[in-house]
Amino acid sequence: MRVAIFGASGMVGHGVLDACLRDPRIHDILVIGRAPLGLRHPGIREVIHADFTDFTAVQGEFRGLDACFFCLGVSSGGRSEQEYIRITHDYTLAAARAASADNPSLTFTYVSGEGTDATETSRTMWARGKGRTENELLAMPMHAYMFRPGYIRPQGGAVSRTAAYRWTYRLTSWLYPLLHRLAPRHTTTTQHLGRAMIATTGLGGRGPHVLDSLEINRLGTPGATGTAPGAGA
Repeated sequence: MRVAIFGASGMVGHGVLDACLRDPRIHDILVIGRAPLGLRHPGIREVIHADFTDFTAVQGEFRGLDACFFCLGVSSGGRSEQEYIRITHDYTLAAARAASADNPSLTFTYVSGEGTDATETSRTMWARGKGRTENELLAMPMHAYMFRPGYIRPQGGAVSRTAAYRWTYRLTSWLYPLLHRLAPRHTTTTQHLGRAMIATTGLGGRGPHVLDSLEINRLGTPGATGTAPGAGA
């Protein structure tokens, strides 16, 4: 398979990249970012691009994609609604249009979040914004899957770029086994997220198209159903 990853420098994106590097079915990983990752690997091709609202200049890079894993995101704290929507909605839709333009069977996964409001009427700005983004992605001619994780435990060296989140994970990571036992619908790991995203490529567009942590963990467990053995290899 040939896949693209947006946001590979972030905590979730790091987990997805690691899962892709470990999966023998994936032979070509396109990483789109504003700065180099500083990672050398024969299976990775990095494209440095500045304007995430317009991918016309690099459109040719998306030909032949089987999947696009969109992990780019920011905290809403300290941002105006206009700025947050530009990053959360505009960047995501621009990437989806570019990735799916020449690939009608593309699988596109978007990391949303628990509490996202699909009615787009919430008083919470981020919930409305992500709900709008989800709805427009699901309406596009591609296989779109919305990931709504709750608490995410970073693994394999994954680190959040948000300082407050880093401290939260550092202080609570030892509690994860208990948290997961008590609230399996609200907890997952970066490794499960990465494997679950890859697993959606084997679903052939079947649902569910909005996945909570419980479904993410099911798909992200080695040997779970829904993965197409050898697809695209």
